Amino acid sequence: MKARSVARILSAMAILSLLSACMSEALERQAEQIRQQEEEIARQRKEIDALGAGKQIEDQKRRDCNRAFRDYFDKAQLSTHREEVLSLYSKGLEICPDDDVAHYELGRALVDAGRRAEAEKEFEAALRINPGFAEARRQLDGLRNNR
Repeated sequence: MKARSVARILSAMAILSLLSACMSEALERQAEQIRQQEEEIARQRKEIDALGAGKQIEDQKRRDCNRAFRDYFDKAQLSTHREEVLSLYSKGLEICPDDDVAHYELGRALVDAGRRAEAEKEFEAALRINPGFAEARRQLDGLRNNR
């Protein structure tokens, strides 16, 4: 009888040991999954933060360009004084440098002022921003062909 009890106890201990090992392995797998999920969450948070920062930059650019149009580009369109037109477009482009039409209009004003080399640079800038800007291409080609 004692031998059977000892055998049962040993068998139960072996089963407990096996269960313990299986449980330990399962817990380790779960811990690894949790670690990977936490890393992914951290990566996604960084991405969200970067997108938010990019949106803030874009919003600021939009505000700057609105100000450039209000304070400079619109006034340049209405001015009849060549030097004022050049000054207004230049000042506006300082705060809104990515407006292809403003570069184009400044280029046209520079052509009218006889400043062809500077005009070429403005038409090139317009084309860097908008490669399909046909009128800027035509103006640039015209300047280059008439050297």
